[in-house]
Amino acid sequence: MIKQLSVFVENYPGSLLEVTSALTEAHINIRAVASLDTPDFGILRLVVDDTKKAKDFLTAKGFVVRIQKVIGAELKDEKGNLNQMLGILAAGRVDVKYIYSFVIREDRAPVMVVQTDDYEKAERILKEAGVKLVGEDEL
Repeated sequence: MIKQLSVFVENYPGSLLEVTSALTEAHINIRAVASLDTPDFGILRLVVDDTKKAKDFLTAKGFVVRIQKVIGAELKDEKGNLNQMLGILAAGRVDVKYIYSFVIREDRAPVMVVQTDDYEKAERILKEAGVKLVGEDEL
């Protein structure tokens, strides 16, 4: 299991910088990041090296932060692997809410971060299909 932070930020120049600066100040390492915006606010999703410390520090700075469980699926860098994993989830009738990947893993296969409508079911069917799942300790 991987824990992810969702940080709500207003849309204005430098708003994402405020979050990353706070994490830098708290000596938190960002391992993966994705951002989604709407006209009024954005959601910054992060996987960090110390989720609780990051949440506490950001909350103290006035940010609204939630922690969620996400799945980390290790996929070899080969054509069609992402498509195959998404096919497994679709066949299991699991709705993928969003997906993003880790950028750097020091000579190891990329990890796709997946948020679904049913974490336990998604985890089970991916394992049964032979998809390697990783936890926070393997990042």
